[in-house]
Amino acid sequence: MINYYISRCLLLACLMLSVAPLASAQTWVINIPSADVVPEKKLYVEFDFYGPLRSNQNGGSQTYFARALYGLTKNVEVGTNVVWSKSATPDLPVEIQPTIKWQYYKNEKNGIVLSGGINGFFTVANRTNTDNFGQVYTSASKKIAGKYGPRFTGGGYRLVGRENNLGSKGGALVGFEQPLHSKVTWINDWFSGSNRFGYASTGFSIVPNTKTAIGVTYSIGNQGRGNNGLFTWVGYTF
Repeated sequence: MINYYISRCLLLACLMLSVAPLASAQTWVINIPSADVVPEKKLYVEFDFYGPLRSNQNGGSQTYFARALYGLTKNVEVGTNVVWSKSATPDLPVEIQPTIKWQYYKNEKNGIVLSGGINGFFTVANRTNTDNFGQVYTSASKKIAGKYGPRFTGGGYRLVGRENNLGSKGGALVGFEQPLHSKVTWINDWFSGSNRFGYASTGFSIVPNTKTAIGVTYSIGNQGRGNNGLFTWVGYTF
């Protein structure tokens, strides 16, 4: 099973080397929403993989994400995520997640950005025992001046229409990004709460050129080791 995850990392490395040089619009730190938005009239697409480091027969699973975000205006992005999973349990849900984010304040001189957004979570296949709901959030980021100055992100989120027996309905979101090189950043974030979003994550974001984003991270569930897993992505801006 470990070889399976090593092969995923090697695949990401090959993708990094094969993409033609052209800046990624990474609008998440890892899991939490960043205060960034996709540039106006630009399309950002991303493919993600998440999975615990154990076999499906021992309770493991693999979750795949396909994302598309479009810069509708200078400070508004819209998009959709499609999420599906594979495990020993058949007929896992397939989910559509429409998103919109508004960057309502930006001060480049002081490195301050403020944003807010709404995400929807709607099951479109295998809907038994699933829940449709929304998430509203706000986030603020502060970039410390300097070539390798870190960036801090903080904010909060609330789940709207979520069933009462499915964990916390809100909490804090926290992020920290530390550039290590012009193309490599150490990234960390945390969703508080005991729910499907409750993870602390750490890893590295790689930007081999101005349009490509690659991440290799590890996520630790707030509710115990059984939720821990590898999270990777590759994204491209058109």
